[in-house]
Amino acid sequence: MIEKIKAALAAENIGVWYVTETSSRSAETFFVRKNMDLKRTTSLTDYSVDVFRELERDGARLLGSSSVPVYPGESVEEIRAALRGAFYAASFAANPYFELMEGKGEPRVPSKSAFADMDVERMAKVMGDALFAPDTERDVFINSAEIFAVERSTRVLNSRGVDVSWDTREVRGELVAQCPAPRDVETYQGFAYREPDTEALSELTRQVLRRTRDRAEAVKAPRAGKYTVILTGDHVRELLDYYVSRASAGAVYQRYSDYRAGMDVQGGDTVGDRLTIELTAAEPYDREGIRLRDRALMENGVLRTVHGGVRFSRYLGIEPTGSYRAIRVPTGSTPLEELKAGPCLQPVTFSDFQMDPMSGHFAGEIRLAYLFDGRTVTPVTGGSVNGNILEAQKNMRFSRERYVSSTYDGPLAVSLPDVAVAGE
Repeated sequence: MIEKIKAALAAENIGVWYVTETSSRSAETFFVRKNMDLKRTTSLTDYSVDVFRELERDGARLLGSSSVPVYPGESVEEIRAALRGAFYAASFAANPYFELMEGKGEPRVPSKSAFADMDVERMAKVMGDALFAPDTERDVFINSAEIFAVERSTRVLNSRGVDVSWDTREVRGELVAQCPAPRDVETYQGFAYREPDTEALSELTRQVLRRTRDRAEAVKAPRAGKYTVILTGDHVRELLDYYVSRASAGAVYQRYSDYRAGMDVQGGDTVGDRLTIELTAAEPYDREGIRLRDRALMENGVLRTVHGGVRFSRYLGIEPTGSYRAIRVPTGSTPLEELKAGPCLQPVTFSDFQMDPMSGHFAGEIRLAYLFDGRTVTPVTGGSVNGNILEAQKNMRFSRERYVSSTYDGPLAVSLPDVAVAGE
């Protein structure tokens, strides 16, 4: 199929292009309570072609682009018609000219995950057993769950010689826990793992069940005011995404961000923990065929890398690092129990938690939080958290405990002082 696409590109005189081939096999299991309701396997191969068109307007050299899917089994003539339309559309999406990534044919990179020793059915079974292992109570239980085990092979090639391919493995899914009394409540939780970390998934289930029971007993919102707020798990990852987004070449080039290498982006006179973030290569290449490697984004609050794909990196005159989706952060020195020793609020479930990379504002409506007054712990529900990382970053403290997911390896918790909480 690749050769058929290349022949169609040549026939249409399209000289600048990317082709991406993605083949995947998955085992998908759906549960109602502990009973498997449906099981299926899928096998798919998808092709995507990005075509580029060189243009000149008012003496400026430009490059337009457009993307089109190509389906297995299509004839060369059908592919040519699709590419012809995309090439025409590219003339309406012109940007300053840049050179695509240059490369050569590279050997396929196999998956290094321990999942690679299993087929997808086994992957789903192992993680499914871990998911349901803590589901042993009658008053709170998993009422439904979905597990998707995926093995994927990706190949990227372009008109400048790039030809790379790699394999990945992942198990992702979601569960819904229910506690019918004293109030009937449900808690949704998603998950994704690149390694068979059965202990982590079981612990996640255990926490979700416990929090669902606590939410059923919570009857009031916290009192409105300023709190030391403790975020945990995926919410810490979303908070730190502020720095990842601000350090992207696209944000810097478009002047949404003033970040530059060597800049102290956390600010001076830090009272809390200085922040170090490492971009980690969850896959060996990105979708432009750029070889990914682990690299420092920040060290002790100082920016080390402006990162991004080919286009914006070329515009800035910096090395294209590629597009990353995973980070690693060193843990702090303070145990979580010590972070919770004084009066504080620990939201653990939001209806939706969001971080705005433009303003640094973060917010979320509270489904469940724990209110600590230094002596007792009270589950509360309702109200919302509203803060700004630019105001909190000098006083952030990270937990000694670690949390790992498919895109994050870092502290389980972060403590943020003087965060506004709307409530009673």
